[in-house]
Amino acid sequence: MKTYLLYVAAALAEIAGCFTFWAWLRLDKSILWLLPGMVSLATFAWLLALVPSEAAGRAYAAYGGIYIIASLFWLWGVEGQSPDRWDVAGSIVCLAGASLILFGPRG
Repeated sequence: MKTYLLYVAAALAEIAGCFTFWAWLRLDKSILWLLPGMVSLATFAWLLALVPSEAAGRAYAAYGGIYIIASLFWLWGVEGQSPDRWDVAGSIVCLAGASLILFGPRG
């Protein structure tokens, strides 16, 4: 459970940090939006480094599934667009794959 909480927190930090760049470049927000965005991206990297995994690449690969689901919640909650059935189905497939990567038996 701790692993999933770290992944969710990392995803929110990454999405928020990246969104500040989107807002600055695409929504004409102030360049000052980038300051909290950079802090958020640094927080993302720190949180992802806390994930219990023997290999960074495996932790990053497994994180991808959580990131996709968090991105769809961002789409819905922040941008006001509802994910469609293909978004939901794809995120379920990705989460299953991420779980296999992270928790699959290693020989």
